[in-house]
Amino acid sequence: MVSVRDLRVTFSGGGKTIRAVSGVSLEVAPGETLALIGESGSGKSVTLRALMRLHPPRRTRMEGEIRIDGTDVTALDGRGLARLRGGKVAMVFQEPLLALDPVYTIGQQIIECIRTHARVSAAEARQRALRALESVRIPSPERRLAAYPHEMSGGMRQRAMIALALSANPKVLLADEPTTALDATVQIQVLILLRELQRELGLSIVFVTHDIGAAVEIADRVAVMYGGRIVEEGPIRTILRAARHPYTMALLQSRQHGMDRGQRLQTIAGSPPDLSALPPGCSFAPRCPHARAQCLEAVPRATALGGGHSVSCVLASEPIARAEALA
Repeated sequence: MVSVRDLRVTFSGGGKTIRAVSGVSLEVAPGETLALIGESGSGKSVTLRALMRLHPPRRTRMEGEIRIDGTDVTALDGRGLARLRGGKVAMVFQEPLLALDPVYTIGQQIIECIRTHARVSAAEARQRALRALESVRIPSPERRLAAYPHEMSGGMRQRAMIALALSANPKVLLADEPTTALDATVQIQVLILLRELQRELGLSIVFVTHDIGAAVEIADRVAVMYGGRIVEEGPIRTILRAARHPYTMALLQSRQHGMDRGQRLQTIAGSPPDLSALPPGCSFAPRCPHARAQCLEAVPRATALGGGHSVSCVLASEPIARAEALA
C-alpha cells in the first residue's frame, strides 16, 4: 500500500542545508500499522509529511520514490495532489486545535472534505459526516456537527480530527503523534479507537511517536529513526525482545515501565546530531558507548537478521552485540 525507496528530504534556508531525511526506505502492507519511533529531530514527522508532499516546495528538495496504492506521489501535479490528500491518504495531526479551522464548525469541515472527494448533495454529505462522528464514538454527534473546535475537549477534538481524516474513505492514514497532547486515559482511548477503525476499514497506518508504549499498543512493525535514517526495523515483538541496535536498546531502557519505585531512570547521554552537519559515519556513534573506529568511517548498511528484522550497525552480526550494548 505504501512503498518508499531511498527518500531524501533537504531543507535550505538561513545559509544552511539541513538533511532531515537521508535515504529512508520502508513499506506498509494493506491493513498494517508501521510505527516510526525516535527522539525529537530524528526525521519521523518530516518523513510522514513527505508522503503527502506537505513541505514547502520553495525551500525543500525531495529525492527518491514514494508510491501510495500504486500512485507515484512525486510525479503528481497540484490537481493530482488535491485528489490524493484526503481521498487516498489522510493525516491526523498532533494538535487538532491548530489543525482544525477555528472559524468553521466541525460539521462544515467534514462536509467540505466529503464533497471535495465525492459527488454528493449537501444533505447526503451531512449524513456521511454524522456517520463519521458516530464511527469515532463521539457522544451526541448531532450536536458536535454544529460545534466549533474550541467548544470541544482535547479528546473530542482528536476524535473529530480522526473522523475528518476518514470521512472520504482513504486507504492510508498518517498519524503524527496524535496522542502527545492528551492525558494518559484519553491516549489509551484514542489508540484503541485507531486500532478498531483499522480493523473495521482495512486501513494501512503510519504512526509517528516518541513513546514506545504507544507503539506497543497499535503497531505491527516498528522502524526506529535516528539522524534522518532508519537504524532498525522489525515486528514489534521482535524489537521489544531482541533489539540489536544500541540506540533502540537505549530507548527501551529509558522507559519508566517495569521500574521499581526510587530506581534511577536511565537516559541517553549527549544530544541528537545537527542535521546540517551530520558525521561521516554512524550518526549515533558520538553517543554510543560501544562505538568503534569503523563506526566513524561510513554509514553502516542494513543487515537482515531474518523474520523481517534488520539493523544498521557494525555490531549486528556479532553474537555478543546485545550483551555488549546492555553492559
